Amino acid sequence: MASPAEQLMQDTPHQPSYLDNLNPNQHQAVLKTQGPLLILAGAGTGKTRVLTTRLAHILLTNLAYPAQVLAVTFTNRAAQEMRERIAHILQRPVEGMWLGTFHSLSARILRRHAELVGLQPNFTILDTDDQLRLIKQLLKANNIDEKQTPARMVLSLINRWKDRGLLPAQVKRSGNDLISGLYQDYQERLLVLNAVDFGDLLLHCLTFFRQEPVVLKSYQEQFQYMLVDEYQDTNVAQYLWLRLLAQGAGNLCCVGDDDQSIYGWRGAEVGNILRFEQDFPGAEIVRLEQNYRSTPHILAAASGLIAHNRERLGKTLWTEDTQGEQLLVRGTWDSVDEARFIGDQIENRQRQGDRLSSIAILVRASFQTREFEECLLRLGIPYRVIGGPRFYERLEIRDALAYLRLVVQGDDGLAFERIINTPRRGIGQTTLQTMHILARDQGISLPRAAHYYAHNIAKGAAGNNLRLFFENLDRWRALLETDPHVEVVKMILDESGYTAMWQEDKSADAPGRLENLKELVTAIGQFQYLPGFLEHVSLVMENNQQSEQDMVNLMTLHAAKGLEFDTVFLAGWEENLFPHPRALNENGEAGLEEERRLGYVGISRARQRAIISYALQRRMYQGGWQLAIPSRFIKELPDAHMTHIHANGQSSRRPPVQLHHNAPKTLHSFDIGDRVFHQKFGYGEILDFDGEKVDIDFEHSGHKKIIADFISRA
Repeated sequence: MASPAEQLMQDTPHQPSYLDNLNPNQHQAVLKTQGPLLILAGAGTGKTRVLTTRLAHILLTNLAYPAQVLAVTFTNRAAQEMRERIAHILQRPVEGMWLGTFHSLSARILRRHAELVGLQPNFTILDTDDQLRLIKQLLKANNIDEKQTPARMVLSLINRWKDRGLLPAQVKRSGNDLISGLYQDYQERLLVLNAVDFGDLLLHCLTFFRQEPVVLKSYQEQFQYMLVDEYQDTNVAQYLWLRLLAQGAGNLCCVGDDDQSIYGWRGAEVGNILRFEQDFPGAEIVRLEQNYRSTPHILAAASGLIAHNRERLGKTLWTEDTQGEQLLVRGTWDSVDEARFIGDQIENRQRQGDRLSSIAILVRASFQTREFEECLLRLGIPYRVIGGPRFYERLEIRDALAYLRLVVQGDDGLAFERIINTPRRGIGQTTLQTMHILARDQGISLPRAAHYYAHNIAKGAAGNNLRLFFENLDRWRALLETDPHVEVVKMILDESGYTAMWQEDKSADAPGRLENLKELVTAIGQFQYLPGFLEHVSLVMENNQQSEQDMVNLMTLHAAKGLEFDTVFLAGWEENLFPHPRALNENGEAGLEEERRLGYVGISRARQRAIISYALQRRMYQGGWQLAIPSRFIKELPDAHMTHIHANGQSSRRPPVQLHHNAPKTLHSFDIGDRVFHQKFGYGEILDFDGEKVDIDFEHSGHKKIIADFISRA
């Protein structure tokens, strides 16, 4: 039976203009509005357009009011882009729709029902730095040696448990008593601080959704339509959150690509998208396979690679374009040679008129960037490393935010501890430890304990400074109720002595820090209220690139997800580097498949040309060089769509294949008895073939087995 929206389309002689230019599968994805739907959207298939058109269609056909629609994205930027596109179709602003990230939407729900989990609505959202400081406090309080039990390890486990929707009581049953006990203490301390971390935003919602059926039912009845982007990247907690909410109207639409699930290391479960039809009976799958980004050779290479994965739903990307270059695989002698090759290629592209910003170098591990950075610097080619330090992570910004957090939320002990002696107020570690003990003994937050200490125990200059500090906090807090918040922020930074501290600092970076503080005030002015700005900072940590100069983009494969470039260099495709050995050791076949998906993501970033490179040796950390062989993924690329140029300059349609003992002729055209040359060992004669190596008797170095790419015909 057709839905009301589909019936409307059938009864209308001419379809609405917003449905124009959609291909048949996109059209189907937009009009399928009843029941569960999985839109399997391949790279470059117009996913964002389908998402926004579908949401606009639901609103324009009066299937739901904006407040009855829940749309979840993985980044704030994606949410903003979606909001703008919907507004363009509707020709009016989008008001009332629940559109945002999992964390921002969960924070909105949690502030409504904070008391159900023992919080106040003005709770603070902690970042990683604050979490680590709190864990260190707990380790010290429990007399646990941090060298034996590192705070980062404890936090990693706690975050992993939260990603899986596990409470401390559930973890204790698993037998990890030490860390689960710290998890329990950590959660109790967060309640005292009136604070949550990112994992809590979903975990607390899951808790009262399960314990308070009336609350859950109210949201199930409200959200008549739910749409989730990047479903392949959801973790267990996010999956459970969606499952509970979707049990209402049942109109859940998930959009994703199982072939682009590359975040298993941070909790993403590719099984969520693979099980969609089992989890939501009656679900329909619509595949978006027509690609609008890449050339046929690039698509065929990417599709050929990913076809080797077993755990996938399956789809084949195609394009109407008939032009384009074959994918190039380039062998190099070593990592220096590889960087030089890519640098030369970039200069060639630049001479042909390509913008540097249309070029990207993608690496598997961040340490690989050093070689390319040095090469680009030598060549005078401007570049940016995507994923560098962020504005809100700079020291002076974190300090300023701590002041503002403490003014807004007086029980924020982590913010208090960060800035109580910045600038110096004579509050030493002994005094601070005394206040910590008082806070634990009385079961109160550190700021409340410090307030009591200041007015009942403290003496001398330190006591006076502490009392003045709290008087200022109260005054600033009161001014926020009457004066413009931007002016109060300026006052806080000036009267606290923080601005003067940097003005008096004679270091080279002090002027830049002062400029950053001014930029912070400018950013705050774009928000109506200070608490709203602080929540924005907690939820959104976008990477700001200040320079407008044309630059080459250098990043890891993970950081490249969602981006696209005319020319993409995929460097370091070697065994023991890509696939990464840690992924194989920790996750076996599942790890290998995720690494292969990472390769698929990398290739599909390219619009016009993709160049894969590998080095035959790399400098070792301990010194010297280590031999390498091309990645197994290179062998999985389809022959008809790639050209392979080996380090010795020989060209072929494919990388070196396994050589057999009885093979009289090889891909390198070497025969037994051929005289060959090696840069290190000199001249020799081929005796035999052993797998990928050639057995050679060298005139001055004796008998050795050498990878064929290292030798040339003498």
